[in-house]
Amino acid sequence: MTSTLALDGIKAKQQKTWASGDYGAVAALIHPMAELLVQSADLSYGARVLDVAAGTGNASLAAARCGCDVLATDYVPALLDRATDRAMAERLPLSIQEADAEALPFGDGEFDAVLSVVGVMFAPHQEVAAAELARVCRPGGTVALANWAPDGFIGGLFKTIGRHVPPPPGISPPPLWGSPDRLRELLGGSFELTITPRDFVFRFASAAGLADFFKEHYGPTLKAFEALGDNGKALYDDIVALADSSNVATDGTLKVPSRYVEVVGIRR
Repeated sequence: MTSTLALDGIKAKQQKTWASGDYGAVAALIHPMAELLVQSADLSYGARVLDVAAGTGNASLAAARCGCDVLATDYVPALLDRATDRAMAERLPLSIQEADAEALPFGDGEFDAVLSVVGVMFAPHQEVAAAELARVCRPGGTVALANWAPDGFIGGLFKTIGRHVPPPPGISPPPLWGSPDRLRELLGGSFELTITPRDFVFRFASAAGLADFFKEHYGPTLKAFEALGDNGKALYDDIVALADSSNVATDGTLKVPSRYVEVVGIRR
């Protein structure tokens, strides 16, 4: 059992991780996941929508395009600032508020829909985060999540990183949120769930190009390389090998499908 104090320390470290690099560059690649999720969620015009661990606002903007009243939350203010800039550029209404996914500062049943795209899955205390999603969603409302799966490329990337920089003890791996069995444990008591496996395809010129991109932009990878210092070459080579082994392109480029699950639930 990991203590509350230890979890708080992990969370503070996570905040620094997601504030590092340029998560916006990664979010720009995976934006189609949010658009697809929001369509699957079948949100109604004017619905009150909460985006949890919104990052730079992929799901928030997708919901705003549907005419929803959207509030984007995250515990990294710089990411929310980016979401605001994007909303202004697209002339979409969007509210933002700094908030922790494990302690949402909202009333019970306050929202018609609660969204998260590869966001809430990184909360260190999974049961608490899941309970918060359920608490703020009204009866009959919708939860809609997109979570990287353990057996996909990003799941493999985290396993690869963990072999070089072990995660804190007692913390469940984030990609468990992409396991149907684990999702039913976390959310099945509060929601009637529909879980759909999907693939997002990363496209780069080469496996080295993918490794370079994640090393520079993606906080967890960037911080792993920082921790390894001069010993980072082995991690780099393993990421290249993982990308090469996952490549389905036949034209000399790189196309890497990464399995994720799309989760849509109706609040009981």
